[in-house]
Amino acid sequence: MFFLCSSQELDTIDAQSREEKISLDKIPQNSKISSIKILGAKRIKISFLKKMISTKSGATLVIEQIEEDINRLKRLPSISDAYFEIYVSKGDAYDIHFNIVENFTLIPFANLYTSSNDEFAFRLGLQEFNFLGRNITLGGFYQYDVFSSYGINLRAPNLFSNKAGLALSYNNLTTQEPVFIQNTVGDTQYKYNNRSVEILGLYQFDFKNRIDLGVNFFTENYDYLLGATSADVPLTLSVKKYLFKLIYKYDNVKYDYQYLSGFRSSLNLQYVFSLDQSNLPEFVIGFNDFEYFKRIGKKGNFASRLRIGLASNIDTPFAPFSVDNNLNIRGVGNLIDRGTGAIVLNTEYRHTMLDTDWFVLQSNVFIDSGTWRNPGGSFNDFMDVENVRIYPGLGLRFMHKRIFNAIFRIDYGYGITRDSSKGIVFGIGQYF
Repeated sequence: MFFLCSSQELDTIDAQSREEKISLDKIPQNSKISSIKILGAKRIKISFLKKMISTKSGATLVIEQIEEDINRLKRLPSISDAYFEIYVSKGDAYDIHFNIVENFTLIPFANLYTSSNDEFAFRLGLQEFNFLGRNITLGGFYQYDVFSSYGINLRAPNLFSNKAGLALSYNNLTTQEPVFIQNTVGDTQYKYNNRSVEILGLYQFDFKNRIDLGVNFFTENYDYLLGATSADVPLTLSVKKYLFKLIYKYDNVKYDYQYLSGFRSSLNLQYVFSLDQSNLPEFVIGFNDFEYFKRIGKKGNFASRLRIGLASNIDTPFAPFSVDNNLNIRGVGNLIDRGTGAIVLNTEYRHTMLDTDWFVLQSNVFIDSGTWRNPGGSFNDFMDVENVRIYPGLGLRFMHKRIFNAIFRIDYGYGITRDSSKGIVFGIGQYF
């Protein structure tokens, strides 16, 4: 959206004449930008927004660059919508106005999930996505999944410049985890604790490409609870580890409130070194999420996510890839299996049933499917019917258009493959 008029007349011009539009093709090439104004900012700092956009005063007016800046502003958690206006200034110069609509950014969140096995777990937390008015995320959470866990995090992607930043986090996670021991009947349950400190450097190469690079120092503790045992698997284990992480993200998704269109990809590579090589040897893990979104008509949105992941194929009961309600397959249960490889496809159609100025009700039809490679197994495991899960389901989304990520979701998944379960998954934000 844009308007053209004299800057000197802005205070006195009437509303009717102010809406007179001049097409962009009438702006001469190599026109200059006289000034830039940002309107609508309340909590977010204008100085920060001017640092984020590439359009600058005194530069040549390039419409494509301004439109890219609009999309960049829309991606910020603190902004729900943005558009620009162009006003005639002195001579051949123009004034650019960026108009923004701010989000409310102090957001509680909750993830709750159940299964047909009467499992229940939840995560509650609070995050501020515009701390100090500079696109800094500060938050914490409490989780209950048989045992209690908590964590805090700080992410400042533009701390040093409009391209470079820093992320810090501390987590103390405790869960009951299945350990699958060969030549035994049933699974074994361990109390698992992971205490970690992570620091990442963040860098954005351009509008579509960015990288996170850093290290995680953590300690893992395993304590036997119940089930089968083996002389080869210790009942108690405590190991210090170092994890080196690289995340590369390509994002070419355009946002229009609840509607998304485009493609994005996220590659995550990790090298984990253990100080106890006999029980938990070093390994490499890598996975890539490919996500595609397409607007269908006025109210529909197709969305799909494909995850392909592999890790060092070590025959260990503590394999890195898990099958879980809240991560990859809705309705399957809470952490029911593990593997050293994973292929997961989530596909859904979202349809807007009600859309007002501030509220959206959206329905959802999905199919979650996936398969895993057993620890120490072969690629043929991906085709084994014992490892394949397919869960179709239905869901609802309740959205607030002026609060960042204020999407309350309810999904019900029903398994149609062998020995499947069914269950409800609650959460904040879209599943992907």
